[in-house]
Amino acid sequence: MVRDGESSKSTLGLGLGAMKRLCDTFQVYSLKNWGTIILCRKYVTGFKLHIKPPIAEIRSVVIPKPGETKCGDRFFYIENKNHIKLFLADGLGHGAEAARAVQEAGIAFSSCQELDPPEILRYINSAVRKTRGLVGMVAIFDIAQKTWNICGVGNITTKINGPTASKNYLSYNGIIGLNLPRIMSGQHIVHEKGQYMVMCSDGLRSRWDTLKYTGILRCDLTILAASLIKDFTRATDDSSVAICKINT
Repeated sequence: MVRDGESSKSTLGLGLGAMKRLCDTFQVYSLKNWGTIILCRKYVTGFKLHIKPPIAEIRSVVIPKPGETKCGDRFFYIENKNHIKLFLADGLGHGAEAARAVQEAGIAFSSCQELDPPEILRYINSAVRKTRGLVGMVAIFDIAQKTWNICGVGNITTKINGPTASKNYLSYNGIIGLNLPRIMSGQHIVHEKGQYMVMCSDGLRSRWDTLKYTGILRCDLTILAASLIKDFTRATDDSSVAICKINT
């Protein structure tokens, strides 16, 4: 159907071909009796063919509750030569006040110099006390040690899938900005080649799985994030999926 002139509705059949020509990245993922997801990406500064592959592929899809103009879910990340820091935040409820809570949390996350997820959560907790609060998950990847350290508060679902094992990681009960647990500790995970981490807010049903999507890891991870939202979103709250795959 990407070929010009192909049409099932007696049209010119130029739409997908034009999308492919206009974009720097064009990917199609489709399964029989399931549907199709198309990824189009245009780079503002131009697309460079000969660039060094990044240490990690980090992608997210974040959408507001239907009918809302502001989203109470946000994803933030920081990369440097030593660490990769991820933070998925979900403000209580939805709308403008939830969006303000996660915005303040993101500012605190970006300014925090700590490398221990529980300490980062405590820092964010102090910064968002005047908001309605939020739940969130922090994950830190140590590039030299090749290990993850993760810790979360509230109903953020985190799963690490790898060639030898897949495991869900539970968060502590509580609300960041209102009642943070007094004692928290991070969970350490050794990285293995081919492993990837998925974090989802409670805008998705909890029993999601990535294994049903045959061959999807050959595509940009944005397509996997969009597929999870397509199949598992509740449509009664903001929805967010963040995925990280280490390439080293």
